[in-house]
Amino acid sequence: MTLCISLAARPSNIGTRFHNYLYDALGLNFVYKAFAPTDLGQAVAGIRGLGIRGAAVSMPYKEDVIALVDVMDASAAAIDSVNTIVNDGGILTAYNTDYLAIARLLAANKIPPATTVLLRGSGGMAKAVAAALRDAGLTRVTIVARNEAAGRTLAGLYGFDWLPEAESETAQLLVNVTPLGMAGADENVQPFSDAQVRAAQVVFDVVALPSETPLVKAARTAGRDVITGAEVIAIQAEEQFVLYTGARPSPELVRAASAFSREQSPDDA
Repeated sequence: MTLCISLAARPSNIGTRFHNYLYDALGLNFVYKAFAPTDLGQAVAGIRGLGIRGAAVSMPYKEDVIALVDVMDASAAAIDSVNTIVNDGGILTAYNTDYLAIARLLAANKIPPATTVLLRGSGGMAKAVAAALRDAGLTRVTIVARNEAAGRTLAGLYGFDWLPEAESETAQLLVNVTPLGMAGADENVQPFSDAQVRAAQVVFDVVALPSETPLVKAARTAGRDVITGAEVIAIQAEEQFVLYTGARPSPELVRAASAFSREQSPDDA
């Protein structure tokens, strides 16, 4: 039996159900478990010491794990952010499949390069989004972050603007890359106002749980195009699955696994 895990401050069953569904469907002798580490260094040492094959890395650990791995794949090194660790005989290699997911979704939704963007957030996932926006040719981007140092740094990396707050600002594309709207303490918080949503053309919320966040609901009510965190997590988890197992599931299996991951199980109730 091969073990894969996730490391998150607020773990959910989404990744667990997604990966385990595919393991069962493909007859692979793998199992996936979610953990909320109290000591990140010890958790990563456990990956190496226990022979854990791979680990998904979620907020707020995407940057902190860099000092704890052996090799940075180009996908992670380019943005100094990690969402996947693969263990090859005790050598830990870091990857970032978030970037690929964001890039695929921007292309699939045909976001024009001239689009104006408000990107709220400045952490590891925000780096992946900012890099994907830049590489898609979008330059009219403003990073919205209360943490001035982090916000200015992220904006400077990609030639974007920075604002500490943006209540009076509008843009054609709104992107939330903060925990606002995530299940838990901030689940009822909407990171952009209704007026900003109405002024936008596309609203993108990277929060995966729930997929129908207050921001997504407001965008649907306003009739705006929506990109959800559920779409992000399905793509990035598919790429993680390939890294862990070497097997590429069919698109039909990925859709089925994604749907299954969002069904409420007795443990979720």
